[in-house]
Amino acid sequence: MPRKVNYGLDYDDGYDDYDDYDDYEDYANANDYGVKEKDLFPFPEVTEKPSWNDRSTIKVEKKTTKLALWQCSVCNSDNEQSSSSCDICGVLRDPAQNIGNGSAENAPFQFNTLSPDDMVSVGKISSKKSSKVSANNTGKKAIAKFSATNEMAENSSGIISGANQLNGSESGNANIKSDAPQILASDLHQMKLDKASTNFRKAKPLAEYKPEKWMLANQDGILNQLNLAVVGHVDSGKSTLSGQLLHLLGRVSKKEMHKFEKEAKEKGKGSFAFAWATDESAEERERGITMTVAVAYFDSKKYRVVLLDSPGHKDFVPNMISGATQADAAVLVVDASIGSFEAGMDGNGFGQTKEHAQLIRSFGVEQVIVAVNKMDTVGFSKERFEFIKSQLGNFLRSCGFKESQITWIPLSAMENENLVTSATDARLSSWYEGSCLLEAVDSLQLPVRDASKPLLLPICDVIKSHSLGQVAACGKIETGAIKNGSRVLVMPLREVATVRSIERDSCPCSVARAGDNVAVSLQGIDGVHVTPGGVLCHPDYPVTVASRLELKILVLDIMGPILVGSKFEFHIHHAKEAARLVKIVSLVDQKTGEAAKKTPRFLTAKQSAIIEVALDRAVCAEEFSKHRALGRAFLRASGCTVGVGIVSKVFSDES
Repeated sequence: MPRKVNYGLDYDDGYDDYDDYDDYEDYANANDYGVKEKDLFPFPEVTEKPSWNDRSTIKVEKKTTKLALWQCSVCNSDNEQSSSSCDICGVLRDPAQNIGNGSAENAPFQFNTLSPDDMVSVGKISSKKSSKVSANNTGKKAIAKFSATNEMAENSSGIISGANQLNGSESGNANIKSDAPQILASDLHQMKLDKASTNFRKAKPLAEYKPEKWMLANQDGILNQLNLAVVGHVDSGKSTLSGQLLHLLGRVSKKEMHKFEKEAKEKGKGSFAFAWATDESAEERERGITMTVAVAYFDSKKYRVVLLDSPGHKDFVPNMISGATQADAAVLVVDASIGSFEAGMDGNGFGQTKEHAQLIRSFGVEQVIVAVNKMDTVGFSKERFEFIKSQLGNFLRSCGFKESQITWIPLSAMENENLVTSATDARLSSWYEGSCLLEAVDSLQLPVRDASKPLLLPICDVIKSHSLGQVAACGKIETGAIKNGSRVLVMPLREVATVRSIERDSCPCSVARAGDNVAVSLQGIDGVHVTPGGVLCHPDYPVTVASRLELKILVLDIMGPILVGSKFEFHIHHAKEAARLVKIVSLVDQKTGEAAKKTPRFLTAKQSAIIEVALDRAVCAEEFSKHRALGRAFLRASGCTVGVGIVSKVFSDES
């Protein structure tokens, strides 16, 4: 929601030089520091190679041996052979690194340096079975290792089975377990999910949930929040419209507005002054386009409006999806100037008017205000307005919008015509007698919100805030309620945290309910475990985590067919993952909704189908019939949206 903040662990910080791990020749100068050589090398050296078939005795003599190293596959740091985990990042060592060429004859016979307290006596080996690694209970790295038997070479897991203690070893030594967890260090995200799955606790039946009284309490005197997305083609005036509204309603002061005007003129972008009220980053101001979803607030007579100013450029549609999916209603801004409206309606992937209209309908938005902006450039022509209304109206109805849910408002954001008061320009007021934009916002109806269900808060963004603490999760509460001190489960990593504080419209509050757009500060959890695309939920009613889903989709206007094996960019609530089409289950009759043909070979434009997709990484998802907010999906490829639909089945990774 607010500008995204990327932060996390950097395993290489402070470890620029790993040469210290490679130099063991300094032991030769140990006498200069008063260290005796026998303390450094307490074990004598082997003078003749032992026979592995007759291991009754071993003759040894002193020798300085340079220790071998192994490299961590995560942070690439070098570690001693005796270490079972990386000294830098803590990842367990892959036992496969101990397996040489599989021959016992080529297995090295060496001793690692031990401290005097950890020394064990080496004598006769009393068993012909394979020797097992022994480790001190104190967690020290000293390990006396014999890796030279056929049984060890044949053990592909790299963990020795069957234990024989060395003669003279203390009873406090513990054997390494053969079922030690094997962590795939090449994928840190999967490692976290594996860890989370070990703490899996079966969710309680939803029917057993009973809301507490404070969740259903009345909010007399508090305006209901309305999440309003502002969408449309690039350069249609969305940010200017948003900034002008905020200025007229007192959310941007005259002093701030004067500052924006001055700075915009200095950079030769005087007409962008109002847009700078929401486009705050230097890059957005330099390029003159919105790149992320900006969040602002204003009060109307009926609602506390959360304004979601979305990017219109086709390169930032994924950001638009992530932010605007929270919308209860939308303002679709259209440029009335000659050529600009036609460009936005271009169906070849370059016009975002059509794509944004399809997306907001897929978000579940049923009410839309069409703001025909820049009417001053066409002289407030009624004919131009009616032409746009006819062309765009047909398309909106084809997307599923009802005529009664579409409101048409001619206006000019730059000239402040028909925004918060009725039109004053005679050229517009002579033929238009409808409501202004602010009145149209108050005429919108809130969707049904259920605070009696378990908490469900998809995380849109994660921010650092001095007022909130170290880490705060931002998003819209879809169901349930939350208050200070509540315990929440952070999915998909299954980390439990406690709510430290809550902010709504940058103001502290003690309770937030379904429909509220909030920033929740968490304590008792590492900040790296809270990520956009995750979900805050009730600890006893976790959401499902899955990497394979069945979708019921509508294929949009595409140039070529969709085949099995096709790759997509998969979007669901605020999560985005790479996906692959693994199966086309059947086509769907758009009139009846029933399966019309099984196992088709490919999909073409305007077809409805049931498909199965496999994701690179697991996401939080639910069937649309259970949780609508977590059951809407979007497929994109080559910078275009190719399909929209719902989740019909979840193949849970926890089952």
